[in-house]
Amino acid sequence: MSAIARTRLDAWAAEKIGGTAFSREQLERYQLAKLRATVDWALDNSPFYRDLLAGRAGTSLDSLADLSLFPFTTADDLRRHGPRFLCVSQSDISRVVTLDSSGTTGAAKRLYFTPADREATLAFFSYGMANLVEKGDKVLILLPGERPGGVGDLLATALQRGGIRPVPHGFVRSLSATLAVIAREQTGCLVGAPAQVLALARWAESDGLALPVKSVLLSTDHVPRIVVSELKRIWGCDVFEHYGMTELGLGGGTDCAAHAGCHLHEADFLFEIVDPATGVPMPAGEEGEVVVTTLVRRGMPLIRYRTGDISRIIPGPCLCGSPLRRLAPVARRKDGFVALGGHGGFTLADLDEALFAIPGLTGFTAAVDNRRRATRLTITASLAAAPGGERKLSAALETVPAIRHARQAGDLAVALTVGRCRGELEPGAAKRAIVELN
Repeated sequence: MSAIARTRLDAWAAEKIGGTAFSREQLERYQLAKLRATVDWALDNSPFYRDLLAGRAGTSLDSLADLSLFPFTTADDLRRHGPRFLCVSQSDISRVVTLDSSGTTGAAKRLYFTPADREATLAFFSYGMANLVEKGDKVLILLPGERPGGVGDLLATALQRGGIRPVPHGFVRSLSATLAVIAREQTGCLVGAPAQVLALARWAESDGLALPVKSVLLSTDHVPRIVVSELKRIWGCDVFEHYGMTELGLGGGTDCAAHAGCHLHEADFLFEIVDPATGVPMPAGEEGEVVVTTLVRRGMPLIRYRTGDISRIIPGPCLCGSPLRRLAPVARRKDGFVALGGHGGFTLADLDEALFAIPGLTGFTAAVDNRRRATRLTITASLAAAPGGERKLSAALETVPAIRHARQAGDLAVALTVGRCRGELEPGAAKRAIVELN
């Protein structure tokens, strides 16, 4: 018997497969059957997939590996052809989510969800949160929930169904005000964006506040290792991670008590890792782009959707004994690499690990300007106590090899602005990115 409790997603997957437990082989047989049904459904009902897969009609899917013979679907496809993905009437759609483009096209992605898709998201949240909390616990939701069907609203609904008390809040604006809510409501669990939760913990530490935080779920953005270790140090809490995106109905995977990668929700999704440049599938353990195929979605199925996330499947079984595969923390976005010529390059994740290691740092923004001979990196940071801040930031940046080498060669100029945190955070700040000025 495992000494570590298995992920609660196992129970949900077992229900879908048709038993109380399942093996890897049983799961893959189930996935293959669902994959065949999804491809047939898309060919019969989606104008987009009818065109995209025209040359694949009648192609035999004898194994999951045969999926690599099919073309990819991209975010650009969603922007240009969103309604043509639909396999049902728009009257059967209960929720439409519009995601503004972060690229240059200016177009937005629109995702369409049926009532059954909403129920799948609620179930995922229920099973995923069961790894952290029990009936009667309180959860502070530091995610937007003012709109029905938003992530915070869905999470609150799922928690209520399980007898857990949600405390809706939204993104953090005032650190002191949010900490006061934690103290007043005695919320033992927080769900929020990594950088915002770290800022809360450090502000509480600077004020000497003792709070009842026992567990934290980090979501909406990549999770720096330094943030996890700092939350454990300051609050002595258990830190869990979530992998998901709107395209997946917000749920993709969560980690278990072993904290050795996110167990993927493989009963509803088929995950691949491919070479970002060639699209060739990569073996377990090798880093590449995460590609996802939905297995049960009827309204707007996605077949081989390129997420842009760079990660890897962790080889071997988890200590908890689950047959579900595990995704390593997302290393970066495919388009999130800042090249510094012959010096290599860096990502936001590199900056996070370096800068959040500075004691008392509550947040920072980064911008890169490539319009001059020497690339210019501008960092604006806030600390609970600012004296010596620029020196600390400069020293921290030197721990990133590409930045150190480029600075030494005169190919990178760095501008630092450091101020004392006044207890306020910028609005939003869920998905952080390096701003590039080209």
